[in-house]
Amino acid sequence: METNTEGAENVVETTARLLRDREIGMRVALPDAITLRTPFLVDVPAHRRVEDHTKVLRDALLHDKPMRRTGTAKLTTLDSLIDWAVRFKSDASVLYARRSQSEPSLTCIANYHGAGPTSWDDSSGEVGAAFRDHRGVYEFPLSKEWKRWMKVSGQPLAKEELAAFIEDHATDFMDPTPNLLNKRPDNPAPWEERNLEIAEKISGRFGQTHQLMELAREFTVHETSNLVVKTNRDTGAAVVAFQNEHNDAEGRPLEIPNLFLIAIPVFESGDLYRLTLRFSYRKSGPKLVFFLTIYDPEKAFDDAFDEAVGKARTVTGLPLFMGAPE
Repeated sequence: METNTEGAENVVETTARLLRDREIGMRVALPDAITLRTPFLVDVPAHRRVEDHTKVLRDALLHDKPMRRTGTAKLTTLDSLIDWAVRFKSDASVLYARRSQSEPSLTCIANYHGAGPTSWDDSSGEVGAAFRDHRGVYEFPLSKEWKRWMKVSGQPLAKEELAAFIEDHATDFMDPTPNLLNKRPDNPAPWEERNLEIAEKISGRFGQTHQLMELAREFTVHETSNLVVKTNRDTGAAVVAFQNEHNDAEGRPLEIPNLFLIAIPVFESGDLYRLTLRFSYRKSGPKLVFFLTIYDPEKAFDDAFDEAVGKARTVTGLPLFMGAPE
């Protein structure tokens, strides 16, 4: 007997049709090697469509831990930043130091780009490229003394304001050594030599703290103007000018110390730095305006900053870059 098979289904086609019609679910077998880089595609029964379940698989794999380390830790001490860097550093880790007198900071980037020239891999991209998003940051806290003096330095003060400021912050002052007072160095220390050079440059004379206190409380100026006539011998022209002199109450020329010393930390809980303070005044009519100006504060700041970042570089053994990371 002959059998007509034209248009008939074979066993596989019949099974597939029945599964499609009934939309019978099938157990999904996971890949033998599951990685976060491998797509996970599932052929579902409904009309034999293919669905992408890669995200579902990755979410399951990342349920107990993240794929990689990210985030920024805010450290409150230099030692904590150093410990953080040592804990997470790799061969590619680096330090970035921002030298700013208002917002100095030190950053460790644990997952920085690898060193060396650009090298390309067709399967993974540039060799050594990294996200640079695992960081530890330490923002140097400027001391309250430093901020206070930087605010008043070079600003005009009335007599009452000067006296109040000096009395309120008398502990910041230090008396000069005999070498500074007498200008006759006897084996001066390096810091004394620097201050003697400053005094020579600006024709200054160091005074003691109690003298500045007395100046703030009792300082008065008597101004006299003398008419001076100068003749140019070549042209015969005469120039008339008033020459002002500042005297004390008894008419003697004023001789007051104009340099004083303070010792304050640049950063909170940091070492004290000796700073030269220049005292000056300006007379306008019956009123006096005073100035307390710190001489070259940038040097003290740079010394304190360089010492701190130098310590971090030495202890961590990481490269140090000055500036801001990309």
